[in-house]
Amino acid sequence: MTKREQFLAACAERILITDGAFGTEIQNWKLAEADYAGSLGLGHDQKGNNDILALTKPEVPEAIHRAYFEAGADIAETNTFSANRISQADYGAAHLVREINVESAKLARRLADEFEAKDGRPRFVAGAIGPTNKTLSLSPDVEDPGYREIDWDTLVDVYAEQMNSLVEGGADFILIETIFDTLNAKAGIMAAKQVEKALGREVPVMLSMTLTDLSGRNLSGHTVEAFWHAVRHAKPLTIGLNCSFGATQLRPHVKTLAEIADCPIMVYPNAGLPNELGAYDERPDQTAGFVHEWAEAGQVNVLGGCCGSTPAHIKAIADSVRGVAPRVLPNPPVATRLAGLEPFTLAA
Repeated sequence: MTKREQFLAACAERILITDGAFGTEIQNWKLAEADYAGSLGLGHDQKGNNDILALTKPEVPEAIHRAYFEAGADIAETNTFSANRISQADYGAAHLVREINVESAKLARRLADEFEAKDGRPRFVAGAIGPTNKTLSLSPDVEDPGYREIDWDTLVDVYAEQMNSLVEGGADFILIETIFDTLNAKAGIMAAKQVEKALGREVPVMLSMTLTDLSGRNLSGHTVEAFWHAVRHAKPLTIGLNCSFGATQLRPHVKTLAEIADCPIMVYPNAGLPNELGAYDERPDQTAGFVHEWAEAGQVNVLGGCCGSTPAHIKAIADSVRGVAPRVLPNPPVATRLAGLEPFTLAA
């Protein structure tokens, strides 16, 4: 049985649990510059470069992965959100991209296998890939709307480098998350196809969109439905939403996606909205109560948490949906479905 088949079989039996935030958990360790920098001898300050901890202080991401698995997670997302050539260049660490991703995936793989060996329940590793701080759809210069900081081929190459390294380290899937630009996501999909061709086997892709306003659009202007139309050809393992808002604000958009997508839905919201100090106040029982409504309505297959969520949030979510039937995948009629910023369906 392939990893895709194993995952889909588990999704048909129960609602799966992915993990929670890494950044806010790392902040709790109150690490100093020396902890991040280690003995790598890099010429830039490393404090805040969470991804590099796989090389300089691996006990930190290991402890966080372990806490999430103990809380009930079925999926470990690697601590690699910014482990790409573009983001790591800001830290003078672009040459370490392969090593960071390989070691991060190995770490998550080892713990996933450890917990699976204990009870026989499958655990999965999703190689997390953030959107970078570049956008293919929009110009950063208001005086020159045609200008782009990066081109398509470069971004595809950046993504492929990270994906190859994550798969080398043992990731089962590639999670392209916090998608604010649909064209960036398409570059990620092409990169995954290139990696698959080189490996001679499938590398399942999970896609997770982030909304920039309550109308339900991402930064490039696509609605949730238009986004689905734009990426369905990739046959994603999961489609969903993460970050941006708390569960209450995502409710109508989860419902929309659940009605149209013929693959599992994975949603991992923030722990509410940040307060004036940037902290998240939503309690684990509150978050669990909100996402439980989606589960009871048959709208989700995988649940977890994003910014501000903790192992306590993940445990509360896992407890709240235990025994609740997972969403049944719909079988939409065949039609020509296209997308600009809005969805378009060609009537027969």
